[in-house]
Amino acid sequence: QVQLVEFGGGLVQPGGSLRLSCAASGRTFSSYAMGWFRQAPGNERKFVAAISWSGGNTYYADSVKGRFTISRDNAKNTVYLQMNSLKPEDTAVYYCAATTTDWSPYLWEYDYWGQGTQVTVSS
Repeated sequence: QVQLVEFGGGLVQPGGSLRLSCAASGRTFSSYAMGWFRQAPGNERKFVAAISWSGGNTYYADSVKGRFTISRDNAKNTVYLQMNSLKPEDTAVYYCAATTTDWSPYLWEYDYWGQGTQVTVSS
């Protein structure tokens, strides 16, 4: 079993940057592909980015491609989401999740979820 805790959310101005971290418990972190999802008020939870278990492959939603970067450090049991050039429409609760599949943009293929961290982009 894996427990996930997100850190790093907050309030940032448009055009600014934030780095989210997701710390995982358990000795099998490197066995899981990891994903980031986000959910804005009144909207469904949506895929943002994913990374393979080795970190060798990454995948992004079109809305964040070129602005966000997902990475992981298996020695630290942590996955990151570097968010640059933030826009008001990036405002949401951001969740990290773990999957035993290679990677997936689909919510239902993720086995474990964090509690989420709020990101607000506003002037």
